[in-house]
Amino acid sequence: MDEEISIINSRNRSDKIKNFLINNRNKIIGIFFILLIIVLCFYIFENYKINKKVRISDNYNSLTMQYSDNQNKDIGNKLIEIINEKDPTYSPLSLYFIIDNEIIKDRTKINGLFDILINKTSLDSEIKNLVIYKKALFNADNSSEGDLLSMLKPIINSNSIWKSHALYLIAEYFYAQNQNQKAKEFFNQIISLEHPNPNIKFEVEKRLNRDLSE
Repeated sequence: MDEEISIINSRNRSDKIKNFLINNRNKIIGIFFILLIIVLCFYIFENYKINKKVRISDNYNSLTMQYSDNQNKDIGNKLIEIINEKDPTYSPLSLYFIIDNEIIKDRTKINGLFDILINKTSLDSEIKNLVIYKKALFNADNSSEGDLLSMLKPIINSNSIWKSHALYLIAEYFYAQNQNQKAKEFFNQIISLEHPNPNIKFEVEKRLNRDLSE
């Protein structure tokens, strides 16, 4: 008796499943095609990103390998194109190459390129902090105290690995301005960090003992 009931229940379940599939056939087919389209779009998008990355990489490597001083304007424009691609790897490298080789001397233009990286490019947090630090370093000799502090504020208020560098840059800025008390305050902040950069900490200790000891 129990076996017969079990067989009947099994048949009922099979009939219910069959009826469900028949009654919802169009919906099931529709869902299948939607999932297929989503998977296909994802594959196409990922393939596009990979191909774009390869193209930008090849372009950057070609430009930097063939660089010569008499091509400044041409290579500068092409590197700016890479920066405007907002690639997390080669856009920052392109700007660093421009600065290191003094390909573009217009400071306003350089700062605009920094802003593209900082505000419009999807960078890892520490890469972004490095770009912020490099912007501050680039502008340190021509910035006011307030501007320099404002630029470095995101790093100073974080636990970034670049925090020691940011504090050291500000401290040296004040030291160059003969504002020794402010310089000492920032040097001491580096000493008090839980994990300061060891090389910077060493330089700070030398500076405090040699030039700012009371």
